This record gives sequence, C-alpha cells and structure tokens, in this order.
Amino acid sequence: MPYPTHFVPSSSVPQSLAPFFQEYDLAQFDLQRSAATIIERVLQYGNRSEIRWLFQVYPRERIKAWARRWGAYALPEPHLTFWKLVLGVSDAPDEG
Repeated sequence: MPYPTHFVPSSSVPQSLAPFFQEYDLAQFDLQRSAATIIERVLQYGNRSEIRWLFQVYPRERIKAWARRWGAYALPEPHLTFWKLVLGVSDAPDEG
C-alpha cells in the first residue's frame, strides 16, 4: 500500500527504537550516513510502526539493496528468510 504523498518522514530515529541504538546519540544520528545501521536494526528489531517508518524514510530499493549485500551477514534466521521473501531478494548471484 503506497504511503500518502503528504507524509514527511521524521528527520530522526523514533524514540521507540532508542534501546537498539544505545551506543549512539540519537540527537546527532544522521539518517543518510547511518542508513545501513538503521536498516539492519529496524529489520531485525522493529515493530510494525517502526518498519512502516523505515519504508517511509528509505526507498524500498535501497532497503532491498541492503538486504542483498548485507542481509546474510547481519540478519539472523528467521529474519533473513522473512525479509528476503518480503523484498523479493533471491539467493542467485547478481547478473553483471
């Protein structure tokens, strides 16, 4: 389901995710420079509203690219399998 075009994503990580970013000062956290860390932790620990926030902040293709590149290293099972199915990430090597 597409998100409303009038929605403007928050410029910071939701406070509900703070326990998963304890080593960071969320007030100083940059959403673009820290995208890989944010994507990893929200895919692993996020609830529905936090996952919805993630997909509003980052394009689906960016999240999918992260899953292709880092998912096998960063996400434990069953999270990895779930997100590969949801995002349509295959185990086949990329064709170059």
